[in-house]
Amino acid sequence: MRIYGPNGTTTSTGSGTVRRSGSSTFSLPTAPTQSEAKPISAPRPPAALDALLAMQGVEDATERRKRSVQRGRTALDALDDLKIGLLSGMLDGATVARLRAAAAELKNSSGDPGLDAVLAEIELRVEVELAKAGQA
Repeated sequence: MRIYGPNGTTTSTGSGTVRRSGSSTFSLPTAPTQSEAKPISAPRPPAALDALLAMQGVEDATERRKRSVQRGRTALDALDDLKIGLLSGMLDGATVARLRAAAAELKNSSGDPGLDAVLAEIELRVEVELAKAGQA
């Protein structure tokens, strides 16, 4: 299929030959002389790297809240395992150890007053259960 211009005729462009300017030989630049070469200096310490590492260590409020919620869930799971162990009559030391570890993690603040209040209540319950088990 041919496409014609607006008046029905085709337009032609110039000839297909390409002209190139410049020389036809390739040459490498000359090597710098001893006086032009710059002295080698020791690399500078990356100051931006320290700042990047410092920023990675700072967690935002949502990340801190997520971690606090996860710690609360872990403590509640450990309390459930303790309840099941007590009801079945087979309380093992691993459950008490998990409960003790969960109690230690609940002491960190989340930054949210409501969540911190709930975590404090969970921590109190964990401490009471540990005291009842004689593991406080």
